[in-house]
Amino acid sequence: MKALITGASSGIGKDMARILAQKGYELTLVARDEKKLEETKKELEKITKTEIISMDLSSEENCKDLHKQVKDIDILINNAGFGDCGNFTKTNLEKEIKMIETNIIAYHILTKLYLIDMKAKNQGKILNVASIAGFMPGPLMATYYASKNYVVKLSEAIREELKKEKSKVQISILCPGPVETNFNKVANVKFNLREANSMKVAKYAIKKLEKGKFYIVPGLDVKIAKIGAKIIPTNIIAKFAYMAQKRKLGD
Repeated sequence: MKALITGASSGIGKDMARILAQKGYELTLVARDEKKLEETKKELEKITKTEIISMDLSSEENCKDLHKQVKDIDILINNAGFGDCGNFTKTNLEKEIKMIETNIIAYHILTKLYLIDMKAKNQGKILNVASIAGFMPGPLMATYYASKNYVVKLSEAIREELKKEKSKVQISILCPGPVETNFNKVANVKFNLREANSMKVAKYAIKKLEKGKFYIVPGLDVKIAKIGAKIIPTNIIAKFAYMAQKRKLGD
């Protein structure tokens, strides 16, 4: 059994790699930070065969090259991504473009290419790491929320296609709330909500993935937020999200 995990040098990605290593999966771990990848490999190769690839997935060609390099996987976990915080007219455009390339285009390319392979074998699992943000608008984190909305809607559409085709290939989305990872530092944000433990989220995600769950939503508070996003009008959610985000920024 083989698993490919992007964004695997820290946080949820690294913790999911630890869990899958214990389950006997051979691992291919991808991230930009080669030093952290080496540290992760040193830890995990004592347990299972571990390959690391230092690569910037904001590049379309790198994503295609990754698919050419790594074949015959049983699980794809799209986890690479980052955020940013601030008024849309004031945040850095280049950083946002990089975010779109990483959070959307890389997910799209890897999901598509590996899904084609998996459908040919009629087996395999894809886990796209989204966020509770994927179900709502996010003023003052507009690009990040929009990117996670894309991941959610893309995955929902693919799920229906697979069901209609009676395919045994599975797609799932992980939609946590705030998690104790490096995300906050990169996004320049502090959350008012309790941050979940990364390992607990990772264990929950793998457990539900193995059971074939599509929406993987860790935590009662996050489940309630998902329900609220369905029944509360979008303009009301946007107002509350704006006020909450503004408090985080200290404005």
